[in-house]
Formats: sequence, C-alpha cells, structure tokens
Amino acid sequence: MSDSAQTRLAASVVLARDGEAGLELFMLVRHHQIDFASGALVFPGGSLDPTDSDPRLRAVSDGVADVSDEDCRLRVAAAREAFEECGVLLARLNGSDAIVDGATATALGARYRTALEAGEVGMADIAEREGLRLALDQLVAFAHWITPAYMPKRFDTHFFVAAAPLDHTLAHDGREAVDSVWITPDQAIAEADAGQRKVIFPTRLNLQKISQSRTVGDMLARSRTDPVVTVLPTVSKRDGQRIMHIPIEAGYGAADFAVNQTDSGVVPVKPQT
Repeated sequence: MSDSAQTRLAASVVLARDGEAGLELFMLVRHHQIDFASGALVFPGGSLDPTDSDPRLRAVSDGVADVSDEDCRLRVAAAREAFEECGVLLARLNGSDAIVDGATATALGARYRTALEAGEVGMADIAEREGLRLALDQLVAFAHWITPAYMPKRFDTHFFVAAAPLDHTLAHDGREAVDSVWITPDQAIAEADAGQRKVIFPTRLNLQKISQSRTVGDMLARSRTDPVVTVLPTVSKRDGQRIMHIPIEAGYGAADFAVNQTDSGVVPVKPQT
C-alpha cells in the first residue's frame, strides 16, 4: 500500500508499434532541469491532475464501467499524458468504433495540448466540446511501482500499455521532454549499458519485461493475463554493493538486483543469483 502523505499518484503509458526491427516503444528524454529523472529516457506520464477526477468522465469514456474511481482516474491520466506529451489521442468520435484519425488528433492537439498542460481544460471538456468518447479500453494495466521510501521525491506510478495509433504523429512537447525516439526495448537497454542514455531502475526493468514480447499483440495479450504486483523497492548492501529488492512475483526475473549509484538514480548492473 502507498502512503498518500508521502507519494504522488501518477500514471504512465507505454505506446508501442510493430516496426521492422520488432516491437518499438515511443520514449521521451526528460528535460535536464527537471528534478526527477532529469535527462533520462522515460515513458510518457506524470502526476494525476484535478481534472482527471471530473465526474463527467465516466459518461464520456469507454472501458471504465466496472473499474474503481481510482482506476478510472489513472486511466484518464494516462490518456491525458499521451495526448499532452505525445499528441496521441486515444478517443473515438461519438457513434464510431474507430480511434480518431491522425489529422483529427493533430488538429485537436494544436487546439488543446497547451491548455491541457496548463490545467485550463480537462479531458472531459475536450470530449464534450468535440463529441468524443475517451478510448480508455485501449489501455491495459502493466505494472505498478512506488518510489523507495528513502527518495526525497516519491511517486505511486501505475503503468499502462497501448497500441499507438499508426496514423498519429507522435512528438515530444519540447518542455518537460526535450527529445523523443521510437526504440526497441533491447536497443534502449544496450544504449544505457554503453553510457549513451540514462535509464532509471524501474524503466530498465520494465524494458526488460516488455522485451519478452515480439509484437504489440503479444505485449497486450501478456499484459492482460499477467498479474500486476506492486513493487516498492528496498535497498541493502552486500559485499560492498547496493542491492535493490523487489517481489519475485512481479515478473522481472529476479528479486535482487545489484545497482550502481549515479547522479540520475540507480542503474541496474545484473540480477543476483
């Protein structure tokens, strides 16, 4: 269980597509002046916004009829972050089963993304004004990580996976994120190992877990059947090394990981055997 007095509830979304090199993920490079994971390669996401609790949202959303209020808020936040940070609009025109096309997403992004980030509008406002239903049924729960207790800034983050609409133009916002890339999980890990990218511990392990899937369909199918186990890492020292401990049931292949301490946080070296 998370402690709401110490952590901020957050949502993150892994947007994926099938590429020539295999499963590719859309990832952002965080601004170097941001105080959490600065300069790191991350999935789109952020803290929940008050507008994510708008009571109108259930009436304009698909896929939330049987979920809790908190899960509904998290899914709205994930969809909002995908639109705000990347330009992906997981929504349908009223009466349609199809996700809005790329031209519509781009036009609505130009109209609303800046105001959305500023908190001047919420997803319920956009849905009502534009005759949309939020396609929250496209989001599949994937992981749940809580920042360790010793960290000065803590998040209670729920990760979702989704297929990126192929005709949407994905681009970073240029504010919180200064760059973006389509990249395979294996490539992201290799570039982190080579010192070419910063990848913090939860992102690294989530990349490793996603790398078990070769297609978007496989990733979504695995996520629908694999249980989501909350990960609240603890740390100890062993033979002079820092060891991060997580539940083996979380599905990351090990319970103990040796890590190096860097300016951006912990970077996994190898699982302990």
